[in-house]
Amino acid sequence: MISILFICHGNICRSPIAEAIMKKIIRDNGKEDLFLIESRATSREEEGNDIYPPARRELEAHNVAYDRNRTATVMKKQDYDKYDYLICMDERNIGNLMRIIGNDPDRKVYKLLDFTEHRGDIEDPWYTGNYHKVWNQIEEGCRGLYNTVK
Repeated sequence: MISILFICHGNICRSPIAEAIMKKIIRDNGKEDLFLIESRATSREEEGNDIYPPARRELEAHNVAYDRNRTATVMKKQDYDKYDYLICMDERNIGNLMRIIGNDPDRKVYKLLDFTEHRGDIEDPWYTGNYHKVWNQIEEGCRGLYNTVK
């Protein structure tokens, strides 16, 4: 089984979108039994909160199913051992993640856009409001990640 954890600041926008998109890609390819896909936050600010409404609307606009009962969950140091890939949305997330896990001896930590030709950070739509752009970046990153690990 390949285990992937998507990580952003609050686990209410980017990482749950990535989780839902990746699950759809895997489902569409008939490989649900071969993957574990989840998401986490590096901050406790949103812990226990639902997916942010504009992020939910973006998922619904693209007909991507998501767990309506999920709430924001915070990354724990022991998560490092549970997942094969720890996929952050931006450099700041990586910095925060490293404070939680200490180091990355197994080289599991990546940014999602590392799996595309457009390397860099995925902006936080909480601040920009640009959910459409973020959707496109996350979808491209998830497809690239899937093609790398399948």
